[in-house]
Amino acid sequence: MTRDAFERALTTRFGDRVRREAALAPLTTFKVGGPADWLLDLNAVEDLRAAVVMAADHGIPLVALGGGSNVLVPDAGIRGLVIRLRGGSVARIGDDGVRADGGLTINGLVRWTVSHGLAGLEAWAGTPGTVGGAVHGNAHFRGRLISELISSASLLSRRGELRAVPAAAMEFGYDTSRLQRTGEILVSADFVVSPGEPEQLRATARESLAFRKRTQPLASPSAGCIFQNPDPARDAVPDGIPMSAGALVDRAGLKNAAEGPARVSPTHGNFIVNEGGATAASIRALIERCKSGVRDRFGVELREEIVYLDAAANPRGEVTNDDVAD
Repeated sequence: MTRDAFERALTTRFGDRVRREAALAPLTTFKVGGPADWLLDLNAVEDLRAAVVMAADHGIPLVALGGGSNVLVPDAGIRGLVIRLRGGSVARIGDDGVRADGGLTINGLVRWTVSHGLAGLEAWAGTPGTVGGAVHGNAHFRGRLISELISSASLLSRRGELRAVPAAAMEFGYDTSRLQRTGEILVSADFVVSPGEPEQLRATARESLAFRKRTQPLASPSAGCIFQNPDPARDAVPDGIPMSAGALVDRAGLKNAAEGPARVSPTHGNFIVNEGGATAASIRALIERCKSGVRDRFGVELREEIVYLDAAANPRGEVTNDDVAD
């Protein structure tokens, strides 16, 4: 009854924008996974607030999806509402900042700042996904964290409350942010920028893109890096092996290992690629095989960077419709 009431309310508010039993695999970079009960593409804050409150009022699990990278949707799909944040804009704030909407792609943000002669984000060219996803997982590239460039964020709670949160309160860490604890959704983020010469910024962006093409299997469907790199404070990696998850997988003899059409990339040991027809189950099996192989060989416990979207839950694996109290 609650699900029927929710669907009626959702359809009344959003009309034919509501997609039922919507395929999620085409919306992810891995190209795997089952359908969502309901899918909504949104970008307006008031629409987002209405959908979030509606799901909470009816006890319906909700998952926010950005660009679909760094996630694995289960073969059974997602029981509940999936909101996909799409598009958005960038605006100057003061002399040294820009504000980017959560549904904007990182590449779109980079293009905007470069074309406006604003330095700071150009090295992030080629980063998959959206601003919201990058902030949620505190994206990293070549030793830098996206949080180093963020001054504040606008967050929407699971009760529909909009909050301005300074970077110091975002609980940023390696691959982490407070969004993973609270279930809040990023509406926008403020980034620190400085004046730059557009041609020099474009050169940096091109170099970043070239680096990714040389070192990552960009031609095949993947989610990006599967594992976090080892933490020197926690993980005793043997001498002579870099503090790199990909290096550990490689040295354990698992580069090019496969479970059906899911394969550890021969280009980069921290990538699993879908060679066509892989399932979430086969990818999970290959992930576990890599973890056990590295554990057995080196005594190092690999920790996933990829986010598992549970079939009846939010990205933290908990059926949650109320955000954690501050």
